[in-house]
Amino acid sequence: MKRLSVYTSLLIVLTTISQRDVYAFEGRYRRLFGVPRRSVVPTWHAATPKPNNDSIHLNDSPENPERRKILLSSAAAFASAFAVGKQVEPAEAASATTVILEDSEKRRIDTFEKCAPSVVFIDTFTQKQDAFSPNSIEVPIGTGSGFVWDKQGHIVTNYHVVRNARSAQVAIVTPTNGKALPAGAITMTTDSPGDVDDTFNVFKPQSEIRASSRKSFSPDYQRSVFRAKVVGVDPGKDIAVLKVEVQDPDILQPISVGTSKNLKVGQVALAIGNPFGLDHTLTQGIISGLGREVRSPTGRPISNVIQTDAAINPGNSGGPLLDSSGRLIGMNTAIYSPSGASAGIGFAIPIDSVNFIVNTLIKDGKVIRPILGIGYLESRQARALGISRGVLVLDVPPDSPAAKAGLRGTSRTETGLIEIGDIIVKVGSTVINTEANLFEALEGYFPGDNIEVKVLRIEAVSDRLEQREVKLTIPLQSSEILDQVPSVTLFQQLGQQPQLGP
Repeated sequence: MKRLSVYTSLLIVLTTISQRDVYAFEGRYRRLFGVPRRSVVPTWHAATPKPNNDSIHLNDSPENPERRKILLSSAAAFASAFAVGKQVEPAEAASATTVILEDSEKRRIDTFEKCAPSVVFIDTFTQKQDAFSPNSIEVPIGTGSGFVWDKQGHIVTNYHVVRNARSAQVAIVTPTNGKALPAGAITMTTDSPGDVDDTFNVFKPQSEIRASSRKSFSPDYQRSVFRAKVVGVDPGKDIAVLKVEVQDPDILQPISVGTSKNLKVGQVALAIGNPFGLDHTLTQGIISGLGREVRSPTGRPISNVIQTDAAINPGNSGGPLLDSSGRLIGMNTAIYSPSGASAGIGFAIPIDSVNFIVNTLIKDGKVIRPILGIGYLESRQARALGISRGVLVLDVPPDSPAAKAGLRGTSRTETGLIEIGDIIVKVGSTVINTEANLFEALEGYFPGDNIEVKVLRIEAVSDRLEQREVKLTIPLQSSEILDQVPSVTLFQQLGQQPQLGP
């Protein structure tokens, strides 16, 4: 009735308006209902014979009474149709609500829905003393991303995501299929059965803040949270492998591994991760550059890095970089930004490097590399001392192969003066300007190999300093000796200290 009265009022208004208002209404009528001008009010053109006096001549004058009759009758017909209500066919209703997507959009959506279940959310925790009791509590210290590597529950992420953690939780999206949460998943206690409560509760253990939930990026999936344990880490390449224990391997969806060979600058790159805690965020860009170099947490260079302008922010570390088909081509690891947020310059470790290291960590639990077993001063600090090239040796452990070969470290004399140690300027045929060059020079050797090292040695002769070149032959050690130095890393494991350089 309300609808009928509205349109009845419309008819009353139409019968009282002036002819000029009718002419204005005509334009709105045509635009609203898409009626061509000639279909309602035909006009005569110069090439058309003028009709005789018996014909109805409908011109564009707003004072024409015939025009007013036609418009009023048409408006009344439309108002009556709307008042009674038009029966909308189901096909018309469906077409009105259908989202029209381009082919590129469909492919991108399909890629995301296929790969998103392979991406995980990692929460890391440390232990602190409770201020109000003698108990220790777990407090969150950071978040990151990762991806499912295989059906055995191995999760790949960045080493820097978990290096200071004492424990970690991994949130995985698993198929719903009308089933309850998987066995072993962390849940919160609720007062009533049904869905798992996802509300933050300060009285719950801190390690269980992010618990399993039916909420996910898709109604077909639910979030299942598991405790993780470390399998192995490679700080030199910023890679870590975790593992979750699941009773049903079918709930895990390993990511599709591609290759970083033959990548082209300009091809599409997709990043999925958890920036700022926003899980399963998709960003798109292109491969902006190849063959870049970034430094790992230990200072060792990571070469052949992929540069992309896909938005990478804090929380994306450890997440996958995909090609347009959803194949893994890299692991997001770092950004270049003056503000700390995405500036369009992100870096990903190539998957060919990740693949080799991950399989080694799963098999052996560690990656063994050749090292000199010395401490060194970073190049930036050495430049402040006037050392323009080479790597300054700070410490040479006693009885080490390097010490026995005659390599000297920096020391303090009895009078309190600093005595500069040897400066490494060449290893084999590789010229050394920075510590990055030194790491690269050692990549082609194995533990136990003897290498020729050229150093610059500064000595006091007759109250003046002289510089001379010295050649030494030094046996390389295994990086396993670094496990003898305690440090704080994931799950109380032993790790590398940056000053124990190459």
